[in-house]
Amino acid sequence: MSAAAKRRLLLVILAVLLAAGFLASMLTGPVRTTVADLLDLIAGRSSALSTIFIDLRLSRVLLAFLVGAALSLSGAILQGYFQNPMADPFVVGASSGASFGAVVCIYFGINVTVLGFSSQSVFAFAAGFGLVSFVYVLSRRKDLYRVETLLLTGIAAGAMASAMTSFLLFMKSDSFEQAVFWLLGSFALADWRQIGAIAPYVVLCLGAAQGLAKDMNLLVMGDEAAQSLGCPVARVRKIFLALSTLLAALSVSASGIIGFVGLVVPHWVRILIGPDHRYLFVFSSLAGGVFLIYCDLLARTLLFPTELPIGVITAAVGAPFFIYLLNKRK
Repeated sequence: MSAAAKRRLLLVILAVLLAAGFLASMLTGPVRTTVADLLDLIAGRSSALSTIFIDLRLSRVLLAFLVGAALSLSGAILQGYFQNPMADPFVVGASSGASFGAVVCIYFGINVTVLGFSSQSVFAFAAGFGLVSFVYVLSRRKDLYRVETLLLTGIAAGAMASAMTSFLLFMKSDSFEQAVFWLLGSFALADWRQIGAIAPYVVLCLGAAQGLAKDMNLLVMGDEAAQSLGCPVARVRKIFLALSTLLAALSVSASGIIGFVGLVVPHWVRILIGPDHRYLFVFSSLAGGVFLIYCDLLARTLLFPTELPIGVITAAVGAPFFIYLLNKRK
C-alpha cells in the first residue's frame, strides 16, 4: 500500500472513531439520555436537556479533543526535535513546572479568573512556561548549546519542581484532594470559557508547526546537514521549543497533568504513515484528540458513578508502551 493510500485509510478510520467517540461522550453521564433525546435537541423540538448536552457534555468532549490534539502535537514536535521516539511534552520540565504553579496557587488560596482561566490554570501556565524558558537559558550558557544539554537540564529542573510541589502538599495536606486534579488530570471542570481560551492557540500552533514541517524534516537529518541545506537551525529550534512548551502548558492549565499522550500517539502515527512531518503533525493532532476522548470515556465509565482521573487511564496505556520502547531501543 502506498504512503498516500495509508494516509487516506488512517483519515477514514480516525473520522469514524471521532464520530463514534463524540456520540458516546454526548450520551454518557449521570443523567440517562438516548439518541432520541439528542436528536430532539438538535431539531429544536426539546430544550429540557440543553444544559446537560451543551454545557456539560459537549464542552467536555471538545476540551478533551483539544487537549489531546495539543499534547500529541507537542510530542510529535519534541520527538523530531530530540530525534528520539521516547521524548514527550514534559521532558523539558513543562509538566513539573505547571503542577508546581497550580499547587502554589492552591497553597496560598488565590482565587481569580483571567481570560476564562482559573487562577490555578494561570499559575500552571506561567510556571510551566517559565521553567522551560529557564532551562533553555541555562542550556545556552556560553553559547554552548546541544540538544542533550537541554534534555538533561530539563530533567534536573523538573525534579526540583516536583520536590517543591511535594513539599507544599506536605505543608498543606488539607488541599491535597484539590491538588490531585492537577497531578492526575481531569475534564470534570470543563466549560466553554476554557475552550474559547485554548482553542485559538492550539490552531495557531498547529499552523505554525505545519508551516515549518519541511524544516523539521531537515532537522531530523542532523543540524549540520540541515544548515547546509538552507535551514536556519537555531531560529527553527527556538520556535519549535516554544510551540511544544506552549501546547503542553496550555493543556496542563486546562485539564491538569495528563501523561504519555505525547509519547504514545505520535509514535503510533509515525509507524502507520511514516516520518514525514508535513503529515505527521496533522495526523498526530487528530489522533491525539480521538485518543483522549476515548480515555475520558473510560475514566467516566469504568467505575461508574465514580470518575477516575484521566491520567490513570493514559498511564495504564502509556507506561507499558514506554517500557516496550526502552527494551526495543536498548
